[in-house]
Amino acid sequence: MTKKDREHMLQIEIDNGSGFCFGVTTAIRKAEEELASGKPLYCLGDIVHNSMEVERLHEKGLITINHSQLATLHDAKVMLRAHGEPPETYETARRNNIEIIDATCPVVLALQRRIKLQYDAAPEAQIVIFGKNGHAEVLGLVGQTHQNAIVIEKFEDVTRLDFGRDIYLYSQTTKGLDEFQDIIQYIKEHISPYATFKSFDTICRQVANRIPNIAAFAVRHDLILFVSGRKSSNGKVLFGECLRVNPNSHLIESAEEIEKQWLKDVSTVGICGATSTPKWLMEECRDAILTG
Repeated sequence: MTKKDREHMLQIEIDNGSGFCFGVTTAIRKAEEELASGKPLYCLGDIVHNSMEVERLHEKGLITINHSQLATLHDAKVMLRAHGEPPETYETARRNNIEIIDATCPVVLALQRRIKLQYDAAPEAQIVIFGKNGHAEVLGLVGQTHQNAIVIEKFEDVTRLDFGRDIYLYSQTTKGLDEFQDIIQYIKEHISPYATFKSFDTICRQVANRIPNIAAFAVRHDLILFVSGRKSSNGKVLFGECLRVNPNSHLIESAEEIEKQWLKDVSTVGICGATSTPKWLMEECRDAILTG
């Protein structure tokens, strides 16, 4: 059977709204521009939570390092990815004569500044961040408060807060809006009348708006292949949404993970992904089905 025959029998649609967000696109463009000069370029952590894209850039010469390796590096060029970094990273770079290529997402950068300003103005208050503990973005945010911010990962964690003291609530940019609203509501109901509570909706709309869009996309197809790195926080949220509206949804990292039995009795396949999923990878998955 030819590729054309397969296309007639099986309709495959790649979601137009999936793929790199603005912050990731900028980071990758900056990396490619620097690598084109032929000089060594280091990246602090995986440039994006997608192993296939990391490998592609590695082949172009990008060297991924961790914070321990950064501490021993001198007179080099290091890229900071879209997730952002705490102040200590910039201090290490200054000390070691490292040139920083800063690809921190502007949305994350603005959030870091807001948290720092609030912490400096009222260090005795509780700065609360709704986010994933240990996530690169969250580490950068907590770093603005000398590690004093409280991280809550899920709604149930809200009970750990002291409702007799002031609370300033922020969110990791890629978290879900609904759970954030539930947390706000709970704090409003339990905060002491003598304490101040302020919440700041710092969820990136480029990400948040993908949730209703991806649900509408997933419901239109018999089978959904959600292409994402398993490390991606945003990928987990979006895949959960696909699964909610279409139980025949599968999370895959690459075309090699597609199983033939998934395609049995299927007329339409939808391929979508996270903000860290490159378009070329989704296209590769489509081509693997058509030629398989």
